[in-house]
Amino acid sequence: MTELHCPAGQMQPEQAQPGQVQPGHVQPGQVQPGHVQPGQVHSWPVDHLPELAFDPLLHRLLREEPVARVKLAYGEGDAWLATRYEDVKFVSADPRFSRALTVDRPITSMTPHNVAPPGGVGRADPPDHTRLRRLTAQTFHRKRVERLRAGTQRTADELLAAMLEQGPPADLTEALTGPLPAAVTAELMGVPTADLPLLQAWRAVILSSDHTAAEAGAVKAEIAGYFRALADHRAEHPGDDLFSELVAAHGEGRLSRPELVSLSVMIVLNALDQIRNQTSTMVYTLLTHPAQLAALRADPAALPAAVEELLRFVPQRNGVGMPRVATEDVEVGGVLIRAGEPVYVSYLAANRDPGVYTEPDVLDLAREESPNLAFGHGPHYCVGAALTRMHAEVVLATLLARLPTLHLAVPAAEVRWLRGTVNRGPAALPVAW
Repeated sequence: MTELHCPAGQMQPEQAQPGQVQPGHVQPGQVQPGHVQPGQVHSWPVDHLPELAFDPLLHRLLREEPVARVKLAYGEGDAWLATRYEDVKFVSADPRFSRALTVDRPITSMTPHNVAPPGGVGRADPPDHTRLRRLTAQTFHRKRVERLRAGTQRTADELLAAMLEQGPPADLTEALTGPLPAAVTAELMGVPTADLPLLQAWRAVILSSDHTAAEAGAVKAEIAGYFRALADHRAEHPGDDLFSELVAAHGEGRLSRPELVSLSVMIVLNALDQIRNQTSTMVYTLLTHPAQLAALRADPAALPAAVEELLRFVPQRNGVGMPRVATEDVEVGGVLIRAGEPVYVSYLAANRDPGVYTEPDVLDLAREESPNLAFGHGPHYCVGAALTRMHAEVVLATLLARLPTLHLAVPAAEVRWLRGTVNRGPAALPVAW
């Protein structure tokens, strides 16, 4: 899974050239004498943020204390948070930071429950992670996604035709950006379309920061039972879908039952939630940046590059994702992280690093700078990146071509945004044409 406004009264630092390291920045991994060991722990409640507003604590720490200690609303103790581009890449890729060591440890977090279950690819280290990642790469590859593009376009055209027939105004999240990934996910995973409302209800609880651990645990048990039953059915009646391939891998001993369930839940929930919210927010961003939208309409071939800038710019989530635990003492950005200490990275903050991006808080669809980190970095790079990009390109290209007068049907400040969720996005996006 974004117009960023600097907090009032905050001074912008002098910009470094793209790709340069800011003065005084210690290269990741280098152990320096006299390393910094900050003592302050920043309370980070991860408050609801309106529209495209960027988290003010992330904005400040990136510029003033790029490796800092934070305490979130749930869990125990505190954790390190890396926000600078190179530090984020370093922690994400270095094997001395473990995901597996987070299992059964109540690390401070923004939700009362762990969204990612143990035994899945998100909380595994090599060699298990290598095996799972290779398996998903084989089954969830770019060619498969490209084969889905034609069907995605047909579904988008059908949904848009129904919206046009209904007439303006329309809620784009209900008419297009919500049902499109749901339909494509059903095809990709072989999930019966009739079961999508149930999966959507489960998604709303699991990806929420407002439900209790007990409520989330009950829903996780239900969704795990659903996919176990579906796996039994697919073992006897395989289809031409990704889930059937994962079931076959389980039958061959290449994937355990918990791993099969965890991978399936991760793929389905992310597709239903993250893609819906990202594409909705991209449309909102373009409609509230008319000069950028006009430039894109004038040059539709620039759409892939525009999607990359939108991925960089849009604050797609609240707070941070999954933590890691240091397996030995490691120095990051001049700060010593000791063995056993948890550490988070913020891809959102890294995408706004003024040492990497010129005017990082400005949307510039013509930007040609370092690749964004919207899908992470290193071994845990998002497996659904190609699918998300494909959805965004289909949605935006279709709207640009079919609705040249598309605009918000209400003032931008009146658009309702999701609250109490992991991923950010419009609760509804009223549009007219």
